[in-house]
Amino acid sequence: MRYAKYLFVTLLLCSAVTIHAKEIKEKRVVAAVDADGVQRVKILGGDYFFDPNYIVVKMNIPVELIVNKESGIVPHNILIKAPEAGIDFDENMRTKPKVIKFTPTKAGKYDLICNKRFLFFKDHRAKGMEGVFEVIE
Repeated sequence: MRYAKYLFVTLLLCSAVTIHAKEIKEKRVVAAVDADGVQRVKILGGDYFFDPNYIVVKMNIPVELIVNKESGIVPHNILIKAPEAGIDFDENMRTKPKVIKFTPTKAGKYDLICNKRFLFFKDHRAKGMEGVFEVIE
């Protein structure tokens, strides 16, 4: 009986968070090149969202993504798989900021996602934790 109660509460919380995630609109950020020649963008992950969720950077200029997540027990990651463009990472997000460094080498739009999942539920991308990482010339 105790297990059933925890499962019910978990399902209820997951439903509420999923509804919240669908309310998030596109938040677009165009990275500026800092004085040291690096494009830096801070990304916050949380209840099935990335903020910002649309990032634009310039090709062949180093990028540093400073990523962290809101506090809570739900695990999140940040993932872009585009090795042909010099972008290939899958990092777990923590409350403490982590820096991801790379230099994009090919213009295009790439999927920015969280692919974590809990048991038999949809993965976090399906719940709205996705975005676009655009590289321009």
